[in-house]
Amino acid sequence: MASFILRGILIGLLFGMPAGVVGAMTAQRTLNYGMKAGLLTGLGSSAADCLYAYVGVFGLTLVSDFLLRYQSIINLAGGCLILGMGIRMLLIKTSRPENTTAPAKGIWLFVSSFAVGITNPAAILTFLFAFSWFGIDGQTGQANGIGVVYGVFAGTFLWWILLSGGVLLFKKKARNPRFYIMNRVFGSILIFFGAVVLIRNF
Repeated sequence: MASFILRGILIGLLFGMPAGVVGAMTAQRTLNYGMKAGLLTGLGSSAADCLYAYVGVFGLTLVSDFLLRYQSIINLAGGCLILGMGIRMLLIKTSRPENTTAPAKGIWLFVSSFAVGITNPAAILTFLFAFSWFGIDGQTGQANGIGVVYGVFAGTFLWWILLSGGVLLFKKKARNPRFYIMNRVFGSILIFFGAVVLIRNF
């Protein structure tokens, strides 16, 4: 089982490393509100990846077929969500410390990134390819399959820890970080990704 956990961690790291929407969200929130905000954002994405990894490793074709059949609608919802969050970032005028310990704020940080991750059903195909590459198939067995899913979660979350830590280190070393400009940069990135999703959908 240990080897399957290790393979899952490697897959999670490879899956999480490409900088995308959640990467921009994690960096922006860590920069503005601290390490905890970045980790809660990453946790939401890891949870979404974990669900898709579960569907892939256990060959739940009924679920995967449904998600892929309605992929366009799900992607449309995801594109609108990303676009909305990008516009929201552009409207942030100052960087005021927010109470990320408040339940409502913490839930929003988690749910928003989970929603972005879960509105990408094509991730199932990516996981299936990765599982095939690492010699994992539907005959893996329940215990080993759970080990793979756990590894994927641990691998992706490890990446978010590293990213948040790197951003926090940059924040501490920067004498006068221009949060106003950074919010616009990250907001523009999200708007770009959201627009790409919507245009590709149509």
